[in-house]
Amino acid sequence: MDERIIQTEACLAEGAAHLVRVEPRFGTALALTGPLPLRRRADGFAALMSAIVSQQVSVAAADAIWGRLSAAGLVAPEPVAAASEEALRACGLSRQKARYAKALAAAGIDYRALRTVPSAEVVARLVEVPGIGRWTAEIYAMFSLGRADVFAPADLALQESARLLFGLETRPAERALREMAAPWAPWRAVAARALWAYYRVAKDREGVR
Repeated sequence: MDERIIQTEACLAEGAAHLVRVEPRFGTALALTGPLPLRRRADGFAALMSAIVSQQVSVAAADAIWGRLSAAGLVAPEPVAAASEEALRACGLSRQKARYAKALAAAGIDYRALRTVPSAEVVARLVEVPGIGRWTAEIYAMFSLGRADVFAPADLALQESARLLFGLETRPAERALREMAAPWAPWRAVAARALWAYYRVAKDREGVR
């Protein structure tokens, strides 16, 4: 695999400098946001399980549910696979999310192997699992694996930030934003961080958990 991995703030600075060269409006954004956050997370089952827990609920609710799952020892593949749906629901998961959690536990994903395969293959493998959509897979590749050139154009905060930064009349749809981001390669994950940071400055709201 010949893909850049974001490991340090120096990587972000290199990516940001590239973005300013290819699209000066990133300079405007970065002047307001300051240095971008690294936002690296651990990879593995718990990262994707947490993403499932977080779907369509507030950050506070997701944190509470995750706390109950952790206390019950239900944040690793083996115990989740062995647990009943009722046990998962008792921790706060909906019936659908309990099924997604068990499907993830049964998927047999080789998380270590994902670290060394191309990003497109990472996304393709993860979206095979019920409950893991493209957005979740791209966020995993971006933050848990540190892939420098992954973008998540379905993210509403990215779409709105792009509308604001580029003075668009309407929020770009997923396909339009994916095409718009193509020239930002090979640092599209840094562009995403910049857009999220700009969104928080512009809207004074939280971008992504």
